[in-house]
Amino acid sequence: MTEHDDGDLIAAIHSLARASVLVVGDLMLDRYVYGRVERVSPEAPVPILSVTREISMPGGAGNVVRNLTALEAATAFVSVVGDDQEGSDLTALIGGQPNVEPWLLVENGRATTVKTRYIAAGQHLIRADRELITALPAKLGERLLKIASDAMAATSVTVLSDYRKGVLAPDLARALIANAAAIGRKVVVDPKGSDWSHYAGADVITPNRRELAAATGLDLDDEPSIVAAARGLIAKFGFGAVLCTRAEDGMSLITATTERHYPAEASEVYDVSGAGDTVVAVLAAGLAAGLSLEVAARLSNIAGGLVVGKVGTAVARPNDLIDAVKPASGALRKVVTRQVAAEAAERWRQRGWRVGFTNGCFDLLHPGHIHLLEQCRAACDRLIVGINADNSVRRLKGASRPVQPEAARAAVLASLASVDLVVIYEEDTPLEVLDVIRPDVLVKGADYTHDTVVGAREVESWGGKVMLANLLAGHSTTATVQRLRG
Repeated sequence: MTEHDDGDLIAAIHSLARASVLVVGDLMLDRYVYGRVERVSPEAPVPILSVTREISMPGGAGNVVRNLTALEAATAFVSVVGDDQEGSDLTALIGGQPNVEPWLLVENGRATTVKTRYIAAGQHLIRADRELITALPAKLGERLLKIASDAMAATSVTVLSDYRKGVLAPDLARALIANAAAIGRKVVVDPKGSDWSHYAGADVITPNRRELAAATGLDLDDEPSIVAAARGLIAKFGFGAVLCTRAEDGMSLITATTERHYPAEASEVYDVSGAGDTVVAVLAAGLAAGLSLEVAARLSNIAGGLVVGKVGTAVARPNDLIDAVKPASGALRKVVTRQVAAEAAERWRQRGWRVGFTNGCFDLLHPGHIHLLEQCRAACDRLIVGINADNSVRRLKGASRPVQPEAARAAVLASLASVDLVVIYEEDTPLEVLDVIRPDVLVKGADYTHDTVVGAREVESWGGKVMLANLLAGHSTTATVQRLRG
């Protein structure tokens, strides 16, 4: 595969769904508390955060799992939680992921690791951590090793996601790598700490530049120094390869005899949280799907560039990767999935912009539609338009509609300056799309009333507003269709 063979890269991306990966490591709960800061506390010189919403998601090794499931890979997950509410929350969150076989062991008396980030106007105000950093009791460690070894035999690649919270104690890591070697399974390690002796024999190790410097005691100021540091570890610990992520400088893949340097793929950096987890997940899925190390590394570099352009611990999906390899041209870039729209909406809100949403069939676009959309855009800073898919239109309007297929309707809407993104949905109503995007403003025409606007109650429940736009008289798609048909 050549560097510019987009067709082969796209085939490689599709192959990731065939991967089966085992993840073993430290699971934690990532909480994001969003709000507004409008004044300083009279009690101390600190900002007062008026909380508007909270989001919880799996972090640490759990974020590797999220990324694997986003790639549609089959995933087994072995970890430990505490016997507390946060542990229960994590069990539910992991269990809700598609294609995951979770083995979450419970340790009595253990506090589940929780990292809470307080954010206003796109800025992190403070992070509060609650955790217990201790090795597992001997019997629990033995049980975890047995379960993980059994799962290893049923998967192609094992990821050891070490956040130094106690799950991957040195002896357990050594045993897992030895068991993998005995049955011919590859191991990818996301390392922590300065002593990597317990990762000896791993097929790939994925440090960032700071972690590689800490493990070698070297100043890594350029590519030759990174190569020298990586090869020193390869010779010392028998690693098959080192994939070093270098932030804005991209990443480097080094073996005992070869080196490849990949430039950074990110066009804009919003949040680096979890980017390393994405790199590990895509690399492991690629190897599990039978891709070469070089191709898997290239895809992981693309994926890492994608997620730092999103807000929070985001994931890279196959469509994201395909769009990055072969982006749509012109207005078609605005036609996206609901997940992509939700991530864009979150990014816009972090900048203080109001996100608007309207929806409809938009069959045979006419001046009435333009008038409505211009009012929608005037009520917000960024406008997302939802359109019914063809099957949905037929159910709502009859077998003779739509006149224009969904791809054509979406393309025409996307060409309008007033429209920022277009989402096609198969459902008869936009409720599910609204729940994912959570707009600040929901706009419908004045032929509706507040009580008949689908989603009005839901939008207002999270603090959004509903607006009824004036209609331009004398324009109707149904009337236009009837005139065309005589």
